[in-house]
Amino acid sequence: MVFGLAYHFLHDRGVAEELAQEVFLELHRHFGTIESPRHLVFWLRKVTSRRCIDHTRRRAFWPKFRLDEVPEPASPALQADPMLSRALARLVASLPEKAKLVVILRYQEDLDPADISQVLDMPVATVKSHLQRSLAMLRDKLARTVGEIAI
Repeated sequence: MVFGLAYHFLHDRGVAEELAQEVFLELHRHFGTIESPRHLVFWLRKVTSRRCIDHTRRRAFWPKFRLDEVPEPASPALQADPMLSRALARLVASLPEKAKLVVILRYQEDLDPADISQVLDMPVATVKSHLQRSLAMLRDKLARTVGEIAI
């Protein structure tokens, strides 16, 4: 879960592995404060989310990848349209940090808005607002992308 969240946010296997190691080292340091298995999962998601955002803020620039350079996922997912899935992944990656993290937590981690609000320390209404605006941006960008291809 930790690696998956970091990988989907950062799109870099090596950095995601390092970030996951840092998160688990932090867990080792704070293991005495963990109260239950649910608290552990919550804590891991929260720390991973914050580390992902911190990492992107420390970067001097975003590396540019071509779609053919992005590695395939480790486990093949059932896809109705692989080209659409790749286009959506590229479009999700172009979202602002918080919006991208909310979309990943909602659709990749399958968390409810209430759970996302706890992980990111933001009101549920803000999470829903981020989701609504992100989906609208994705629809608009996808429509423009499909329009460019059709021309």
